[in-house]
Amino acid sequence: MRHELRPLFDRVVIKELDPDRVRRSGLLVPPGNDEPPPQHGIVLAVGPGLDWWDHVGVKMPVSRGDHVVFPASAGAWVEVDEERLLVCRVGELLGVLAELPDALV
Repeated sequence: MRHELRPLFDRVVIKELDPDRVRRSGLLVPPGNDEPPPQHGIVLAVGPGLDWWDHVGVKMPVSRGDHVVFPASAGAWVEVDEERLLVCRVGELLGVLAELPDALV
């Protein structure tokens, strides 16, 4: 039987992507010495937000399928059906990665 982790309140469930340390040029970028680099992941599930958010017009800023960046210290790691997932508050996310059209680059 498969399970689904449904986040509560302002939490999101993220599947971490393997860090890509090789640039297009072939240069291998080592991790920083002092602090782990930010992690990347795909949002699998999003909680409903906090109950007071509706009164002030705040909505969850991420949705399922978004590619997000988060610090290595974010949230808590859990294992569901042998899959390692991160559960964190939406406020811990650093941002959403979006592809830009070539004309804007």
